[in-house]
Amino acid sequence: MGRTIACRKLRRSEAGGIRREYRRKECWVILIAVVAAWLLAEAGPVTGAEPPARTASEYQVKAAFVYNFAKFVEWPPPVDGPAGFCVFGEATVFSALEQVVRGKLIAGRTVEVKRLKQVEDPRRECQILFIAGGDAGSAQERAAALAEGSSAGVLTIGESDGFLESGGIINFLLKDKKVRFEINLAAARKARLTISSKLLQLAADVRGDAESGK
Repeated sequence: MGRTIACRKLRRSEAGGIRREYRRKECWVILIAVVAAWLLAEAGPVTGAEPPARTASEYQVKAAFVYNFAKFVEWPPPVDGPAGFCVFGEATVFSALEQVVRGKLIAGRTVEVKRLKQVEDPRRECQILFIAGGDAGSAQERAAALAEGSSAGVLTIGESDGFLESGGIINFLLKDKKVRFEINLAAARKARLTISSKLLQLAADVRGDAESGK
């Protein structure tokens, strides 16, 4: 609570010549932590020896992260029109993402959530491509979707083992019964995306040269 109050004070004050944009990004770091903590409390702990089935609550957590990821990534030009958030597979994550972004903007742009039901070229309309795991198509179909998405201007996000090794940029994982994420900076550079150092600091693991982050 103290940090949230401090964040509000930062927004009201422009002392010391610090730019407002830097203060906003600092505030978003705090906001991500607050939102994620609240959603994780709603989802409850993950138990059992076997890999848990993904739930609607878990996807609400991931959807909140995905929306905030977009605030810490810079896309290559041209950047215009609606921001396309695409989901391959899993109707559950599609619905959760729709709820999270409803009525919100990304850098003044409206957000459109689209579900890709089959492997197709996402480069025309997707800035973000979330490739869901589990029953979201076969492993071969997910790999094909990643291959199509691993191009300039597409932020690929997954939730499966080996996703980063296959060229994905951000991968969700469970760590200490909490949803965390890891980042592949080499893949981000290949896609001509710049990831803020603020987001890198929140990642459970960062692969590649951290100095290349913004």
